[in-house]
Parts: sequence; structure tokens; C-alpha cells
Amino acid sequence: MADTAIHGGHRNRVRMRYLEEGLDGFEDHEIIELLLFYCIPVKDTNELAHRIIREFGTLHDLLEADPLDIQRRCGVSSNTAVLLSMIAPLSRRYLKEKWGDRPLVNSSKKAGEYAVTLFAGRVYECFFILCLDAQNRVNHAALVHKGTINEAPVYPRIIVETALRHKANSIILAHNHPGGSLKASGADIDVTRKICQAMKPISIHVADHIIVAGDRYVSFAEQGLMDSLCI
Repeated sequence: MADTAIHGGHRNRVRMRYLEEGLDGFEDHEIIELLLFYCIPVKDTNELAHRIIREFGTLHDLLEADPLDIQRRCGVSSNTAVLLSMIAPLSRRYLKEKWGDRPLVNSSKKAGEYAVTLFAGRVYECFFILCLDAQNRVNHAALVHKGTINEAPVYPRIIVETALRHKANSIILAHNHPGGSLKASGADIDVTRKICQAMKPISIHVADHIIVAGDRYVSFAEQGLMDSLCI
């Protein structure tokens, strides 16, 4: 009973601190400990929170990990692993929905800012196409590929099928560089050219290609690359 009272008092103090201060002053392990309160009743979770952070190195890498990997490496239950793995996708969902339904992306700046929300927290490279209507509103943001362009090509056929399925008047390509570089690689430029060529027969304009690294982005259109790639 004494241990239960001690743990209960500690949990209440942590919760009250969050309610009064928010998360800004919390260390990474303290954030994990607070989350663990809601899937591990009564038991002290401080030591486990420290161990989980040590195992993954950073809060970012933990929250982007596969739930099965979290369960295996940290010795936690399936419920705990699922809860931790849901945080990053929920954050992306929140950021994306702040834009509202069918957001207007009528400039490279808006396209870049919108693309940043699609890649928030992702630790692997992936490729999206934004399908736009005639007013430059997003009909659909489609994830068409995971993995680097060099490892597995982004097939133009998939891009064409996706654009047609979502009735795109034009499209914007977007992919991320988890390593942090905003420099377009030769593969990035080559795949852009191939997609532009594939779109010509169906008269769908490729308006831009956005590369995202963290909260930064670079636009091919702003760099003047699209005209030469889509001739």
C-alpha cells in the first residue's frame, strides 16, 4: 500500500506540472514517463522511461519506431508500444488538418509549407504527390513510395495512375531528405524529368518538386529547374 501511495503521489505531481507548465520544461524521459502512466497502472515508470530513451537515443527516434520494434527492444507490452508509436502519426495528422479541407497551394511557398507537414518527424525517405484541381487546391496528398529514390525507383506509371484517380489538373512532387540536406541529387532531378515526360500525354502539368528536410524545404520551381525538366 505504501508503494502504491508513493507512486500515486508522484504521478499526480507530474500530471499537475504538465497542467500548469505544459511540456516545454520536461526532459525526454519525463515525457515518456507521463505517457506511460496511461498504459501502465500503478507501477513506477521512471526507470522504464530512462531505459526506453537510452535504447532509442532520442525521443524523435523512439516515436518514429515500429511498435513491434519498441516492444521487442524495450520489453514492454503491445499496448505500450502502440501508444508510443501513435504520437508521431497523430502529430502529422494534426499539422495537416490545420490546413483544412482542400487547402489552396497557389505558390511554391505554400506548397513547401504544406509539404513540411506531410513529412514531420519521418525518419525514412518517402515520396508524395499533391493532386491539385484547376484552382490549385489539393484534391489529395498521396504517399506513393517509401525508401530512397536510389534504392527503389519512383515509377512514373504509379504517379500517372494516382493523378488520374484523383482527377488532378496539375501535380506537385514532394519528398524528404531525413539526413538534413536540401540539395537535389542527380536521382531527384532524373526522376522529376521522367515524371514530367510521363505526364505530357495525359496533359497533367508538373508544377513543382519540393524537397523537405526537417522544417525547411527547397522548391525546384523557385530555383528555375522545372522549365528545363519539363520541356
